Amino acid sequence: MSLNKVILIGRLGRDPEVRYMPNGEAVCNFSVATSETWNDRNGQRVERTEWHNITMYRKLAEIAGQYLKKGGLVYLEGRIQSRKYQGKDGIERTAYDIVANEMKMLGGRNENSGGAPYEEGYGQGQEAYQRPAQQSRQPAPDAPSHPQEAPAAPRRQPVPAAAPVEDIDDDIPF
Repeated sequence: MSLNKVILIGRLGRDPEVRYMPNGEAVCNFSVATSETWNDRNGQRVERTEWHNITMYRKLAEIAGQYLKKGGLVYLEGRIQSRKYQGKDGIERTAYDIVANEMKMLGGRNENSGGAPYEEGYGQGQEAYQRPAQQSRQPAPDAPSHPQEAPAAPRRQPVPAAAPVEDIDDDIPF
């Protein structure tokens, strides 16, 4: 068994860049900074910032391009994916990207585009990231023939307090 899952909360280092592949599928790229702070042996506060390259696909990419802005706070879930490239010096290098399939915009309306709801979540179902060999399987007769997008997370209303229970022994059927 194996697991490749990443969860990040950080700030965008640049506005998302959306482009479209020849098949019409949207791809969005941006960077996110995460920071950790601790005190060293001398009691001095130390901060380390990590920069993460983020990639999104399909509808989630379009939503990110529309609503996320540089400096905005975002929650992301996804997986790590490596890619090889050749540096300017001719040496082959490896880069690690986060392919995000879940996103929540955090920090309020002014953090991102001004019209994005606070903590509104967006995601894509797992079928959107299946390997091509798995996509060739025949869907169940009543299943749709194309991947469905996960609905936006609904706003939760507070649950009213239940009335106190006086004597529940009489209601037990056994």
